[in-house]
Amino acid sequence: MSGNEPVRLQKFLSQAGVCSRRTAEQLIANGVVTVNGSPAVIGQSVTPEGDEVRINGEPVVNPHPARVVLLVNKPRGLLCTNLDPHGNRTVFELVPPEFATRKLFCVGRLDKDSEGMLLLTDDGALGNRVMHPSGGVIKRYRVTLNRAYDPALTPRLLKGAKDGDEILRFHKVFTDPRQPAQLEIHLAQGRKREIRRLLEIFGFFVKTLHRYQIGRLVMHKMPPGDCRKLSQKEIALLLKN
Repeated sequence: MSGNEPVRLQKFLSQAGVCSRRTAEQLIANGVVTVNGSPAVIGQSVTPEGDEVRINGEPVVNPHPARVVLLVNKPRGLLCTNLDPHGNRTVFELVPPEFATRKLFCVGRLDKDSEGMLLLTDDGALGNRVMHPSGGVIKRYRVTLNRAYDPALTPRLLKGAKDGDEILRFHKVFTDPRQPAQLEIHLAQGRKREIRRLLEIFGFFVKTLHRYQIGRLVMHKMPPGDCRKLSQKEIALLLKN
């Protein structure tokens, strides 16, 4: 049962574990069930995430709440982990109280010194599709290096280099001759600290790293530390390129 799709009230009450559908009809007929403060009628449909259903004044909790996808503008200094044993601050401190009980996880981590666009969700399928290379979702970053970049290196970064057992590679690299120490990097995969590690192989140190886009969704006008829920339209943009 999706939280955004209408469902018959009897089915909602049954799936919520309140009673059987037949008993639900009896409760509705007896006038003890209300929807948004008004007496319910048999055959009525409700939207589990949008309508308030009560029995004898007690709220009925949706057993299958809709997925939550939060957008965070991660500041530097916070860890992308649910719990740090050393007591460091984490991005989950930024989650609004109404989502605090959801089992959220990070979609595509940013290391402690990186910043920008970060997704938190309780939808495992969505998280896997966004991050796994087979999903084809491109992530875009702005990077500042410790020294000027030579564009002649770009083919080698696109081909990739081995670091341990992993092949690190960029999907695209864009340069601006007016700002030779700054790059725009696109990733199709998401290995741990991939941008920093690959650039270090070629003798560069990353001073700043900022993710600003995932798929077609661009992060606009969010101050560092801000966190908000994405709309269904925005979630759809995540999966497009």
